[in-house]
Amino acid sequence: MADQNDPLLTIDDLKVYFPVSKSLFQREQQFVYAVDGISFSVKKGETLGIVGESGCGKTTVGLAILKLIDATSGKIHFNGEDYSDNKTANSAKLREEMQLIFQDPYSSLNPRMSINRIIGDPMEIHGFCSKKDKVAKVAELLKKVGLQPEYGNRYPHEFSGGQRQRIGIARALALNPLLIVGDEPVSALDVSIQAQTINLLMDIQEELNLSMIIISHDLAVIEHICDKIAVMYLGKIVEMGTCEEIYNHPRHPYTQALLSAVPIPDPKKQHKRILLTGDVPSPINRPTGCHFSPRCVYATEECFSTYPDATEPVPGHQVCCHNLLSA
Repeated sequence: MADQNDPLLTIDDLKVYFPVSKSLFQREQQFVYAVDGISFSVKKGETLGIVGESGCGKTTVGLAILKLIDATSGKIHFNGEDYSDNKTANSAKLREEMQLIFQDPYSSLNPRMSINRIIGDPMEIHGFCSKKDKVAKVAELLKKVGLQPEYGNRYPHEFSGGQRQRIGIARALALNPLLIVGDEPVSALDVSIQAQTINLLMDIQEELNLSMIIISHDLAVIEHICDKIAVMYLGKIVEMGTCEEIYNHPRHPYTQALLSAVPIPDPKKQHKRILLTGDVPSPINRPTGCHFSPRCVYATEECFSTYPDATEPVPGHQVCCHNLLSA
């Protein structure tokens, strides 16, 4: 077991490459560099937000941590154990300690199964309850996520989107996990329901002292729920730090552009929007040097030739940029 002061989850130089089918005239094997050497840690009771544009690799990171896809290389240490080896990892134990909240509350629930089975079967299979006690355990979980205990006899089609996501949260809590990965957990919900779901996750985390990784493109959601933020671009983390530091003192031009797109509710406050030119480069044929250089107005000759190392302008705030911007 891990020491109380050790991180619950440590990711070291994680890489996930997907091979591309070779054509008749292609000499070398090509890869989609979905995740290309990222490192971070999550402490007990801490929430890390992973943000970035679609296709940056943030969902792939979550799936690799959960061992739902195989990592190409890198180290994954969780709760004092090494799960880096895809072949020898204890999948049953990992399923208990790590759980996933899916993005789509409609397709993530089996329409042929009752809620008692959706939530209760994993508990019975993993030995958390007997078949006799399953219904009572499901009722407790439904009550915890704000649903009526008698809903266990119903089927997914009888619920709204917000209620289905609450059922998904209850299913994630069924095996008493230490870490929950939320892959865009509120993006498919109405704005008012989003706020209720976020508050529910925060209340459950405080009550159970859970660690969470929230994957999202919505920076307003990330700001509300997360302690730390990792900003990804084309498979790499370009900036990482505490929520307060990233939002108040963004250093990377990509982070500044993302934050400028967040609406401000005060109409009197001036808000300058930073518009990025061009499209996101292909993860197969990435630019040499800094991957963001073709879209960066501050790019120099060094940016086009050498990928920047991570530096810390202030302790705990990591930035990969040759030309650190003022906060």
